[in-house]
Amino acid sequence: MLATLLAAASLQAGPFEDPAPPAVNEAPAAEDAVAEPFDRLTEISPPVPRHPEAINADWPRFLGPTDNCHSPETHLLSSFPEGGPAKVWELQKGTGYTSPVIVDGRLIFFDRIDDEETIDCLDPETGRRYWSYAYPVEYSDRYGFQNGPRASAIIDSGKVYTLGVTSTLTCLDLATGALLWQRDLMSEFDRASFFFGHGTCPLIHDGKLIVPLGTNGEDKGLSVIAFDQNTGKTVWVTEHEWNASYASPIIAGLQGEPRLLVFQGGESDPAFGGLLAINPNTGELLDAFPWRPDKYESVNSSTPVAVGNDQVFLTASYQHGGVLLKLNESLKWETVWEAPEFGMHWMTPLLLEGHLYGFRGRNEPDAWLASYDVATGKENWREDEQWSIPLESGREYRMKYLRGSLLHADGKSYALGELGSLGILNLSPDGVETLERAQLFLARSTWSLPVLHRGLLYVSQHEADVDGNGPRLICYDLRAGAE
Repeated sequence: MLATLLAAASLQAGPFEDPAPPAVNEAPAAEDAVAEPFDRLTEISPPVPRHPEAINADWPRFLGPTDNCHSPETHLLSSFPEGGPAKVWELQKGTGYTSPVIVDGRLIFFDRIDDEETIDCLDPETGRRYWSYAYPVEYSDRYGFQNGPRASAIIDSGKVYTLGVTSTLTCLDLATGALLWQRDLMSEFDRASFFFGHGTCPLIHDGKLIVPLGTNGEDKGLSVIAFDQNTGKTVWVTEHEWNASYASPIIAGLQGEPRLLVFQGGESDPAFGGLLAINPNTGELLDAFPWRPDKYESVNSSTPVAVGNDQVFLTASYQHGGVLLKLNESLKWETVWEAPEFGMHWMTPLLLEGHLYGFRGRNEPDAWLASYDVATGKENWREDEQWSIPLESGREYRMKYLRGSLLHADGKSYALGELGSLGILNLSPDGVETLERAQLFLARSTWSLPVLHRGLLYVSQHEADVDGNGPRLICYDLRAGAE
């Protein structure tokens, strides 16, 4: 009964009095900028030349150019040189669980250095820095995880947008790093509390910066807010009980129109959340589908996957599983099938030619790679590959991908395991074939999807490794070369 009431409850979005419209600064005139070396950067070796026929693509948001872990890039390595892919450069990073974004020859990385959330603009091929912007932050994770930001930056229309762990929303000029506007959403909107701080990556659509939020409303809080991306002023709000989760919103074409899909489900008691279908132009809530584990200390973290014209796949861990939904002609959600064994903790499953692939599992020991048929909802296969790597002590260490990530490009799937293993896989409904594998480093919490740009792969190492290296952002050369 509670789930039915929550799903049905909504308020028509409409005019909303903005509590604190930000001051807007003009961007200074951009001069010819030169990227400079700095103390946290180690330059290692230039990459090989890019193949002249290679297709390149920017990476403006953390799941890639189409928000689904796919890249159109071509002419990438199908096998690694001895010792693994070559390092181009590496950056000593601070705390946080973000990955870089790259547009127009500018790489933006967002982390926490000491007591400041820091936004660095780098040359993606050298790691040298064009500019840096920082502001103070006070946050301590109550569960003992890192104290830095969870949401990667966004680049759009010559601007950089970040959402910090305490809900500081910042807009910078990409060319110069100048502050254009900034908001403190936690204080301005009486933001609800989060288990691990604010961690959903915002979305930009048609001039609007869309932020899943959640406030302490007596009945229905402000679940989602859209801001004007140029001025930071509120455009519309969607009111609902469900608070922001750690999944990120997407736009999908459903029933012939773009629909905003927001997978909510953060801290609440009792635990509730699910998928909101919203008109991205007005904020009108079309329908809400409950999908959330009933455990208090649980979250929805995997971004929805648009499947075909009218379907969406959701997945949640904590013994809840996956579900395929259809938005019908009445703009209401219908369940197509459920997959109780296909629950992912945070990775976004990969859709390839009518089949889903993903590393399911809540914890390290219960994770494995599986594939499901979209048409039937049946499991194609599951695979829990194991191998050994040598340690300096002479011992062999048993390895798995555990709760890994999948990135698809150039007809191959690149798997990044949470202990720093990188594999090249051939995924099909008949099984998985490992084409190549390398151990980039041995460190826990490698939880961010790697980023691909112009044949270079960027991996965020969030914890110190067994060799004594601290957290790093590492650039690897995946270029197949010009020969």
